[in-house]
Amino acid sequence: MPPRKKSPPLREIADSLESRIVSGDLEPGQQLPSTRDLAVEYDVSEKTIYRVISLLKASGQVEARQGKGVFVRSTQPLEWHLHQFERGNRRDDPTAGRDDWKAAAEEQGRTATQDPPRVSVEPAPSDVARWLAVDPGTYVVARRRVRRVDGEPFQLADSWFPTSVALDTDLMVEADVTMPGGILASIGHPQVSLRDEIRSWPPATRVEAERLELQEGVGTPVIRHTRIGFGADGKPVRVMVTVAPGHLNTLVYEMEV
Repeated sequence: MPPRKKSPPLREIADSLESRIVSGDLEPGQQLPSTRDLAVEYDVSEKTIYRVISLLKASGQVEARQGKGVFVRSTQPLEWHLHQFERGNRRDDPTAGRDDWKAAAEEQGRTATQDPPRVSVEPAPSDVARWLAVDPGTYVVARRRVRRVDGEPFQLADSWFPTSVALDTDLMVEADVTMPGGILASIGHPQVSLRDEIRSWPPATRVEAERLELQEGVGTPVIRHTRIGFGADGKPVRVMVTVAPGHLNTLVYEMEV
């Protein structure tokens, strides 16, 4: 009796399907073959194929549609040009309700909106305290937003401010406020220098996944972009942590050398 052909490992099957997606053999919006057909094609159990599909969902390559099947995800990532964001001649337009982030997205032909922020005064977590150079537990102002592109959540933008900067200002307003040069500049605390910290962080936490309306049970990898803004005296005036699902966002820096 000839030896049974060795079945490809889980990751090898996932790589094979990803290659078919990248090459266009499986096009955006196209339905994947059934679990049974894929199991026959790769000579594995249907249980193994379920695990492969979970990997592809987590990487953002495919999405499940209730009662219809699994489809190649058709998503156009947003290019977030961090070398321009909040720098130089900002594109804030209070009349149109368009801040610098929205303007950058609209330049790419996208429709950008932000949910009304949730504002609170709360003790600073240890990482926020470190970024703002205050003692852990010091009360700070938190301003949390969901940024949408073409109606879909693309980023979480959560900012924290020292109370000496934010209390009794427009930063406390739970509305999508736009000011020339940004709210901080308009209230007398402009950012004169910035520090960016970027980390990959798989997967999104449960709370983040809920806010981003990600598929339940799917560990979507995210990028965490932290930007600390400093005032003229060198002290931090804000830290903003942006959680960006990897399949929806491309972080871009362009620099002369």
